[in-house]
Amino acid sequence: MPRVYTDKDADLKVLKGKKIAVIGYGAQGRAQSLNLRDSGLDVIVSDLKGSANWKQAVKDKFKPVSAAEAAKKADIIQILTQDHVQAKVYCDCVEPNLIEGNALVFSHGFNIHFKQITPPNYVDVFMIAPKGPGTLVREMYEKGMGVPCLVAIFQEHSGNALDRALAYAKGIGGTRAGVIETTFKEETETDLFGEQAVLCGGVTELIKAGFDTLVDAGYQPEIAYFECCHELKLITDLIYKSGLQGMREVISDTAEYGDLSRGPVIINKSVRSRMKKILKDIQSGKFAKEWMEENRTRRTVFNKLRKRDTKHRLEIIGKKLRGMMSWIGKS
Repeated sequence: MPRVYTDKDADLKVLKGKKIAVIGYGAQGRAQSLNLRDSGLDVIVSDLKGSANWKQAVKDKFKPVSAAEAAKKADIIQILTQDHVQAKVYCDCVEPNLIEGNALVFSHGFNIHFKQITPPNYVDVFMIAPKGPGTLVREMYEKGMGVPCLVAIFQEHSGNALDRALAYAKGIGGTRAGVIETTFKEETETDLFGEQAVLCGGVTELIKAGFDTLVDAGYQPEIAYFECCHELKLITDLIYKSGLQGMREVISDTAEYGDLSRGPVIINKSVRSRMKKILKDIQSGKFAKEWMEENRTRRTVFNKLRKRDTKHRLEIIGKKLRGMMSWIGKS
């Protein structure tokens, strides 16, 4: 069982008198910045001048600055831009302004683990990764609760990198729920695998395959959409709340028998073997290399794949059906 840290293990005083820069004011950057400020810490934010994120920061009563200025003024520097631009932001704006004793913070280990960023040995490097989107991180904080986080120390210089990390986690509300100890390697590789094999890649292909199977067999696409896509939310909400067994206690016995007897026919040894191949490509750095190269070559493959899926008949019929459900998008 990994070590789990809570409020009693963290002290905000560790960061008192320190200026924290949050570079990237997207959903996660906004949530962390607001939570840190509301926790009484000194926060400076950065994004592209004139962008929607910049304007949101102004609306939130911050005075955003450039990434270079934020890094120069700060003691603790959190980089929350997208993975594929972090190395450039770091090299151009952060690294030239680092001084001994600073700390670099990440909420995903991609760039450190795959050596896109190589920090100097005179700074702390740690990760606080909330296990939820920025909107949820902010919402739970405002309700006096928190979203569980992961903590990892990649490089220790100050002698109190863990104390700094836990104080940061407390500042965003993470220690209210619990902060689980991990490594940059473990967080990065499991996160990528989950996205590719299950949460995004696996699920979207399963939805499309189920939809196509029904429509190709002559069933109405509207009915296929409801059965293979729309109702997925009902099941995932039950799993989210109560786990697999909790979900099975709510659905019909017919559905549960179909789940237990037919699920392994779909996700069989062949699928599990291909999942292992995907994991190996992540572990070896093959995927990271491919993704960074894709960004260097103007995303030719990525854009082609994205365009292909927007034309899938599931998306066409789904847009029509969602228009019938007035509550979707308003909640």
